[in-house]
Amino acid sequence: MSIEPLSGAAAAQMLRAMREKRPLVHCLTNEVVQEITANVLLAAGASPAMVVAEEEAAYFAAAADALLVNVGTPYPARLRAMHASAESAAANARPWVLDPVAAGGIPWRDGEIRKLLAKRPTVVRGNASEILALAGAGAGGKGVDSTDASSAAIVPAQHLAKASGAIVCVTGETDFITDGERTLSVSGGHVMTTLVVGTGCSLSALVAAFCAASNDRLEATAAACALAKRASERAYAVAPAPGSFHAAYLDALYLIEPESFLE
Repeated sequence: MSIEPLSGAAAAQMLRAMREKRPLVHCLTNEVVQEITANVLLAAGASPAMVVAEEEAAYFAAAADALLVNVGTPYPARLRAMHASAESAAANARPWVLDPVAAGGIPWRDGEIRKLLAKRPTVVRGNASEILALAGAGAGGKGVDSTDASSAAIVPAQHLAKASGAIVCVTGETDFITDGERTLSVSGGHVMTTLVVGTGCSLSALVAAFCAASNDRLEATAAACALAKRASERAYAVAPAPGSFHAAYLDALYLIEPESFLE
């Protein structure tokens, strides 16, 4: 199965569409990354909301344009809100993204992730070790960090996409995005993102935003990855240390124009 790079024209079109729509993304995410997730969405051109109470989360998922479910810090009440929101998003034709943080590490967590996967997310976005674990081809990474190259997860990701019906996005040095039939790649970025908490988790929120603005969820997911990689490159060029990189990354997300992907 061939792998094709995402075209600059597609990245530009998807970014333009997302900013024109300014989608409202309902984020049920881990408690370590809520601030950067909200700021990444705002800087890129979307609108965040963090409605976490189980009494109202499902209602809000139906009203939002997209949903993110990130299992980084799970506990029973939050999981009930996640399951109800995923069901509500699906019932109301809203795209939703599953971020299976640390899949393969703890049996209880893995069981909850698989229950969410059974609710048919639009996209599953994870690092290589997480995707390998979900596909039954690996044992997980080192906590939230991948111990596998993204290229090692391409075929398992394709199998997982076919089995789950979801777009599967494997992020790493090169990102690979597949629906089981077609596979796109996005290269670039900078390793500094691994030293700033929340860059991966907030990418999953960006994926949700892009999917809310396009029916081509494969290219939309890849375009979100392309924006994040471009922003990390620009950020490192002016801020080559973690603290300043955090701010520069947000600035870059805001300043990048769609036309820059055509250069």
